[in-house]
Amino acid sequence: MAKVLVKGNDAVMRGAILAGCRSYYGYPITPASEIAEAAAKLMPLVGGTFLPAESEIASINMCYGAAAAGERTLTASSSPGISLMQEGLSYAACAELPLVVVNIMRGGPGLGNIAPEQADYNQIVKGGGHGSYKLIVLAPNGSQEMCDLTMLAFELADRYRNPVCVLADGFVGQMMEPVNFPERVKDLPAKPWAVEGTPETQDNLVSSIFLDPALLEKQIHRLEAKYERVRKEEVRFEELYTEDAEILTVAYGIVSRILQTAIARARAEGLKVGMLRPITLFPFPSVRLDELAQQVKAMQVFELSMGMMVDDVRLIISGSIPVGFYGRCGGIVPTVEELYQQIIKFSETLP
Repeated sequence: MAKVLVKGNDAVMRGAILAGCRSYYGYPITPASEIAEAAAKLMPLVGGTFLPAESEIASINMCYGAAAAGERTLTASSSPGISLMQEGLSYAACAELPLVVVNIMRGGPGLGNIAPEQADYNQIVKGGGHGSYKLIVLAPNGSQEMCDLTMLAFELADRYRNPVCVLADGFVGQMMEPVNFPERVKDLPAKPWAVEGTPETQDNLVSSIFLDPALLEKQIHRLEAKYERVRKEEVRFEELYTEDAEILTVAYGIVSRILQTAIARARAEGLKVGMLRPITLFPFPSVRLDELAQQVKAMQVFELSMGMMVDDVRLIISGSIPVGFYGRCGGIVPTVEELYQQIIKFSETLP
């Protein structure tokens, strides 16, 4: 496909179809509704299924069924809608089902508003539902990555038989940018474990219930071993000016885009500032962050929240260097000037 000017939300659905996704179940909610709209238009063109569900609870359970049948399937929502999906995500994680969920985050708590936030970090990265489980979490910062990371999400979901979340703030979902769409995925992995309604799969069982405590403990250990493999093999991040950085900033999503310009301005004035942008929020780039902590004087975390990722950064650094934080919430996105001034203010507190 030629380069196309599209919203991030639209890029998600096009990327999903190119990745071999052939079903979408969802309930519209701003600022994620364009994903459902694109699914309604595009799924029938490729012989896929688009079904507007009666609720977010229905959506995630329809995806559970489609994934159990071996299909690449997708749902999308925004913060309060994702909250309703948490039980289904816990079920899917325990049943080891490779489904993909997109969360276009908006202001909260409660109904909040429809403006961008990043305050779903803990809910998504730490689990959100009941029990011991993890989602693989990818954090795009623009329309191209909305496509590319959605395609990657399906690959990782199948590779690890685990739900994957594409976590983007509402700004990235609504922002229009040119996107180069890649070739479609032609060879999908075989799924001999799936329940396809055939004689060959009649003995297959997809379930998240383990009535024997010993069997449930065994399954939890099995899941944890898988998550450890993900931690070792699937960490992704981007670095900017880290070679000589004395202050390392950490941000993801739209904040990382704004921060790039603020950093360039600070460096033009002689301040050695760099950035680490986590692309995977789980697995978090902990090892690289710890390495950088050995060479910089301080770290400064920027978020569209009151501070959630900063807790993980501080845990990794464990007090070895100062860690500053600046966040906006309620749907307010900071300006370049605002972030630049915060970098300057933080630098003046350092010895």
